[in-house]
Amino acid sequence: MFELVSALCLVAVLEGLFLFVAPRGWKRAAEQLHALPDRQLRVVGAVAVGLGLLSLWWVRS
Repeated sequence: MFELVSALCLVAVLEGLFLFVAPRGWKRAAEQLHALPDRQLRVVGAVAVGLGLLSLWWVRS
């Protein structure tokens, strides 16, 4: 459980860092994501989850 909370805290730090360093770029990216159809966003989300799980498995093994 401690590792999960630590990972979520790290995600918050990284998200905040992106917003702090490049707010305009983050806004542009959010606008582009808003313009995509739901199906394409689901595919992008599924790919991100898959890559994240594969990366986690690789790092942990």
